[in-house]
Amino acid sequence: MLSINHLDVRFGEKHLFKDISQRVHAGDRIGLVGVNGAGKSTLLKIMAGVSACDDGVITKSKHFSVGYLPQESSALVSDNTLYQEAESAFDEILALQQEADFLHDQLAEMTDHHSELFTAMIERQGELQHQLEGHDVYTIRARVEKVLLGLGFKQTDMDAPVTSFSGGWVMRLMLAKMLLVSPSLLLLDEPTNHLDLESLTWVEEFFRSCQGAMVIISHDRTFLDKITKTTWELSMGRLSVYKGNYSYYIKEKAERRIIEKGAYDNQQAKIKQTMRFVERFRAKSTKAKQVQSRVKQLEKIDMIELSDDEQQIRFTFPPAPPSGRDVLQIEGLSKSYQGRQIFSDVNLQLQRGDKVAVVGVNGAGKSTLVKIIGGQLEHDAGEIKLGHNVQLSYFGQHQAQELSPTLSALETMALSGADLTITRMRSLLGAFLFRGEEVDKKVAVLSGGEKSRLALAKMIAKPANLMLLDEPTNHLDISSQEVLQEAMAQYDGCIIVVSHNRYFLDSFINKVLLVKDGQVALYEGNVTEYLRKAALEDEGKKSPALDETIASVDASGVEHSRESKKEKRQQEAQERKERGRKLAPWKKKEEEAEKQVASLEVRKEELEALMADPDLYSDEEAWARTSKEYDQCKSHLERWYAQWEEAQEEIEAIEAD
Repeated sequence: MLSINHLDVRFGEKHLFKDISQRVHAGDRIGLVGVNGAGKSTLLKIMAGVSACDDGVITKSKHFSVGYLPQESSALVSDNTLYQEAESAFDEILALQQEADFLHDQLAEMTDHHSELFTAMIERQGELQHQLEGHDVYTIRARVEKVLLGLGFKQTDMDAPVTSFSGGWVMRLMLAKMLLVSPSLLLLDEPTNHLDLESLTWVEEFFRSCQGAMVIISHDRTFLDKITKTTWELSMGRLSVYKGNYSYYIKEKAERRIIEKGAYDNQQAKIKQTMRFVERFRAKSTKAKQVQSRVKQLEKIDMIELSDDEQQIRFTFPPAPPSGRDVLQIEGLSKSYQGRQIFSDVNLQLQRGDKVAVVGVNGAGKSTLVKIIGGQLEHDAGEIKLGHNVQLSYFGQHQAQELSPTLSALETMALSGADLTITRMRSLLGAFLFRGEEVDKKVAVLSGGEKSRLALAKMIAKPANLMLLDEPTNHLDISSQEVLQEAMAQYDGCIIVVSHNRYFLDSFINKVLLVKDGQVALYEGNVTEYLRKAALEDEGKKSPALDETIASVDASGVEHSRESKKEKRQQEAQERKERGRKLAPWKKKEEEAEKQVASLEVRKEELEALMADPDLYSDEEAWARTSKEYDQCKSHLERWYAQWEEAQEEIEAIEAD
């Protein structure tokens, strides 16, 4: 057990957090959440003993070990191979085993079994056996390889020197060592930052089987929901505890605010009522005793303070300029790097309104593909065609780090390439929490989250109808991610986004592009649906062929005889329930699309009537405004018709099935 006692951290006169007390028990799974700058990483470092606090103390039980994985790490200096470095997590155990083996050989050669030396060696051998119990040293290699392969390393990487791996892969190696050590408490600061979708899924399964306690900082909501059972929120210097995962925390927090507001309003009403009595009867001697009693009541009241909401970014993407139906066409695209073929003969076609998530293991070529489409990188062969009037914007994975450190936030916006007034630039920066004098802050002094927000503000300053984004949620807290998520859902242009954040993607993505083994494959649906299909495909590969199964069942006749009418009814009811579950989202989409189509059709007819009036052409500004709205109306109408048709087709397919 680890105990946090009256923790206090100050920066000058400002308290990062004050008088925090809490405990971590064996087996706890805790998600530590809060906006960027709330002090999450600082708290984790103090719990790990890496940083000191101004006041308070951290205590832990005897034999309660703590492992800490920082968000970023300095370069790992090691002459070891990948396997040797991972195996070093067991150095202490291996040293004990080596000593035990040595003692075993020495004892085998001794003839005087009554000497003091022999007795001492026997006792030491017993101590070593006791220490080695439960460690199963002979399976260490298998365990090391299992974790390394699960985190995305290949068998051929085992003998590669650690120095040959990039920073992201080194962070995976450090996570592997942490998982292999298996301490009593794992403190993990953004452990999913450098993981692709496959490795992330593996880590989730691994964590579920771990016995130790965990405190995890993560901006991946799906990850937190699957792993954590308790949520700690750091906000405005206070630590609040919620007995559930992140989704529970969101719901419970809203309910607490309602109760808190009700209690606050009741208390304020009572205070006002008491104050009215005091003011009215203060001068009356006959009421003096009662007035004094009311005054004492006011002095004893424990005042309820409403929790302040942290500032959140607020923005929407500008309307996408009209474009042709076909937005992007790729034919025969190939790219190699340093003699290695990254992908070849890639063919892809996207249309207006498509929102595509690019997924695949790290190193598969996701970022490379997006960079080539965005004109950031040359390709070896093939052709990329942009549709009529397609205006493209690109947000790179390291866009925030590539901002000029000598420029201020306002100067950075001025170089965005958009024709913006100072007022408009300040307004846009304000939406991303750069307000007042903060617009004059130099990029060099901004935090990682602030740089990411500035890079996003710079990108959306210039209207586009094809957005390419590579890991846009890096360094954004969950609340900021959700604002970006909503903006993308409302955006009426085409999006291609590289991200492993499933919750972020699922609300607006309608297609998934898998980059694997030098090829690409396009799947309909969001990331969760794609993962479900992929899991079923993998399960199908492992299962016996369907015709063999049917043949074996028919041959025995046992399965048919055992199935009762009750079981059949239950199965049919389950099938109806499953069919209803599948139909529900598509029927909802169908109703929404039908509603939007009806509304847009009415507006389109109104605009056509306006445009039929000759007087409209004499007013250039009115004509331009009406014409633009008419084009947008047609564009939206076409998109909603497409969604309506898609929903109807899916409903028909499910019902037919």
